[in-house]
Amino acid sequence: MALRRKGGRERTIDYWPGFVDALSTLLLAIMFLLTVFVLGQFILSREISGRDEVLERLNNQINELTELLALEKGGKQDLEDSFANLQAQLSTAESERSRLQKLLDQGAGTSDAANTRIGTLSDELSRQKEVSQQALSQVELLNQQIAALRAQIAAIEQALQVAEAKDKASQTKIADLGKRLNVALAQRVQELNRYRSDFFGRLREILSDRENIRIVGDRFVFQSEVLFPSGGSDLNDAGKAEMAKLAQALIDLSKEIPSEINWVLRVDGHTDNVPLSGTGRYADNWELSSARATSVVKFLISQGVPADRLVAAGFGEYQPIAQGDSDEARNQNRRIELKLTEK
Repeated sequence: MALRRKGGRERTIDYWPGFVDALSTLLLAIMFLLTVFVLGQFILSREISGRDEVLERLNNQINELTELLALEKGGKQDLEDSFANLQAQLSTAESERSRLQKLLDQGAGTSDAANTRIGTLSDELSRQKEVSQQALSQVELLNQQIAALRAQIAAIEQALQVAEAKDKASQTKIADLGKRLNVALAQRVQELNRYRSDFFGRLREILSDRENIRIVGDRFVFQSEVLFPSGGSDLNDAGKAEMAKLAQALIDLSKEIPSEINWVLRVDGHTDNVPLSGTGRYADNWELSSARATSVVKFLISQGVPADRLVAAGFGEYQPIAQGDSDEARNQNRRIELKLTEK
């Protein structure tokens, strides 16, 4: 680690990274809730797709029944035509019988032939009546089948109406779910922002007298030299005092935050871009930044902060807030950042 440059130099506060981090956090929260919303839509879409398949099968059955009904109507029409022909033949036979009966009455010499003819026509008439009776029975059976088909079609139409009503209800539920998710998202963001503002307001009051502690956007930034010795990760006495104040403020705030808000305090360790010597305790800046963040987290736990509300992360030199290799830029990049966020 490079030593601090001697002599005072005016420090500039770059608010832009903090502002970007705040927007990134908000965007992640929105994306998470939108993912839940899309998942809900996907599940409801699958349910609707299943109902569409049922509707398609019902429509296919209706088409098949309609074709069968058309065939049955055609058969009925053929039978009715046959019945009409038989009735015509029956009328002709009765006319012939009447004519022969007249001839029988007019001439005794032709009575035997007429009787024979009458007997033949009577037999033919009986057969025609039997055929007509069979035709009537078939027509009655066809009428019953048509009535049954009409009942099935009515039941299928009713089922289609029920399915369409369920589909409309599902679409309404999807729209309502989207509205509720948007409202819940806005409420959660507003609540977390309010408690985050509360937390940082208290920290400003507690730590406002230290020039090496800055507020950048939605996070507190501690210069590493305030908390740790050069190249080390063990909190010094001054660092423990500052972290004890932070722990008390965090404990007080945790009592006020509703249990449904799943919040955490993220502790980020950062270093400058000067490589560590190979003879030190840590191999590189990654290990040093992670060790410092972990050291802060463990100290906060020892002060009573719940462990499940803390996250430690090391970033090494790869997220600088000041560009360049000057002493001032490196001093700004050696830091510990605290950020209150949602899991």
